[in-house]
Amino acid sequence: MTTFHPVSVGAVRFGEGDGLALISGPCVIETAEICLAAAERISEITARLGIPYVFKSSFRKDNRSSLDNYEGPGVEAGLEILQKVKSRIGCPVISDVHTPAQVGPASEVLDAIQIPAYLSQQTELLVTAGKTGLPVNVKKGQFIAPEDMKNSVRKIESTGNHSILLTERGSSFGYRNLVVDYRSLPIMRSHGYPVIFDATHAVRIYGRPSSDPKGGTPEHIPLLARAGVAAGCDALFLEAHPDPTKALCDASSQLRIDRLETLLRQVLAIHEARVEHQEL
Repeated sequence: MTTFHPVSVGAVRFGEGDGLALISGPCVIETAEICLAAAERISEITARLGIPYVFKSSFRKDNRSSLDNYEGPGVEAGLEILQKVKSRIGCPVISDVHTPAQVGPASEVLDAIQIPAYLSQQTELLVTAGKTGLPVNVKKGQFIAPEDMKNSVRKIESTGNHSILLTERGSSFGYRNLVVDYRSLPIMRSHGYPVIFDATHAVRIYGRPSSDPKGGTPEHIPLLARAGVAAGCDALFLEAHPDPTKALCDASSQLRIDRLETLLRQVLAIHEARVEHQEL
C-alpha cells in the first residue's frame, strides 16, 4: 500500500484532514502593484472563508506562442516582487521554473517550486527542484496519462524529497481543446501525494492568443471547479486577476477576483458535503 504524504507550503497544509486549500494569483507578474493588490484581496477573501492560501504568479512564461507576447519581468525582478508579496501580505508564494539554472535563485524566495505542464517529464529539472528540499508542484502535461505521473514523482523522490504536489489541468483532445478526466484526481492521489485541480488553464484553447476573446471559455471555470472539488481534489488552482481583459497573459482564461468569493463559497459547500458522505 502506498504511503500518503501530506505536504506543507509555508503554513499551508495540503492533503491533511478535511481542509481545502487554494493556490491563486495573476498568471504572470505584470507589476508589483497588481500582484500586491491581488494577493491582499485574495488573502482577505480566503481568511474570511477559512481557506488556506498560497499566492501564485509566474516571474517568466517561457511557453508563449509568439515572441511578441509578454513573458514576464524575468527571474531577478520577478522574485523581488514575489518577496514583497510574501513579506507584506504574509502568504506563501509559488512560481514556475523552466530551467535548472532558475531553481537556485527561485529557491531562495519561493515556498514551493512549480514545474510547468510542458516540462513535467524533464528529468534534470525535476531532480534539481527536488534537491532544494522545497515542495514541488508538478503540473500534469496534457499529453500524459495520470497513471504515468508516477514517473515524475519517482524522479523527485530519488532526491529524498517527499513534498510533492500533482496538478490536473486537462488533457489534449484534438489539437486545441483540453478535456478534464476527473478520474485523474484519485489516480494521481494514489501515487501518494495531494492533488490540485487547475480550473483556469483547463479552459484555455491552445493555438489562439490568450488575449483573443476566443482563446478560452472562462464561463466554464465555476463548473469545472465545482466538479473538481466534488471529485476529491485537495486544493484548487485558480488564476485570478483584477481585470482579466487587461491581463498580459491568459486574459481569456483567468477569473475576475471580484467573482472569487462566490465561487469559493460554492466549492466549500460541495467539499463539506463530499467529506460528510465520503463513505459513499
